[in-house]
Amino acid sequence: MFTGLVQGLGQVVGVDRGADGLRLTVDSPLSEELAEGDSIAVNGVCLTATELDGGAFVAELMNETVARSSLGGVQHGARVNLELPLRATDRLGGHLVQGHVDGVGTVTGLAADGFAREVEIAAPADVMRYVVRKGSIAVDGVSLTVAGLREASFTVSLIPQTLERTNLGQAELGTKVNLEVDVLAKYVERLMEVSR
Repeated sequence: MFTGLVQGLGQVVGVDRGADGLRLTVDSPLSEELAEGDSIAVNGVCLTATELDGGAFVAELMNETVARSSLGGVQHGARVNLELPLRATDRLGGHLVQGHVDGVGTVTGLAADGFAREVEIAAPADVMRYVVRKGSIAVDGVSLTVAGLREASFTVSLIPQTLERTNLGQAELGTKVNLEVDVLAKYVERLMEVSR
């Protein structure tokens, strides 16, 4: 379980794609806190550190993860958002994030809004059904508030701190981002289906 508050930016230093999946090596400022077998969110995707190599960790992505997230297209040198799992004693500053990506969105709009930047993200219909104005959403693992809502897209507003501390500050038109909706909406929907 995560909070969507990015703890560091890592850099992809190895990408080994094969028929069995993808092996990703990430140079990480959080590596000292990792042990083999530990979970770490990479752009909002919960992965397992299978190896540690100095200041880097290795994660193996099965084909399901490659297909459902933007990590399938990650390139050598890419900057990635990193977060370690929530401890029971930590503050919950963002919202509950599982690291289970619901879909991939595409940045379709960027606009200045005072010191902030508005980012519009187009998302698949099966993700948009759970997005509500002023609700929470994780974008590349960053806990954000939905500022605006359209039929096939939503808008978030990023403060300078978010732009500086996460890879969303480098987002351009066409950038692919991982999306995770609030899990409570999915549970409510399922309970409503079962109770009919």
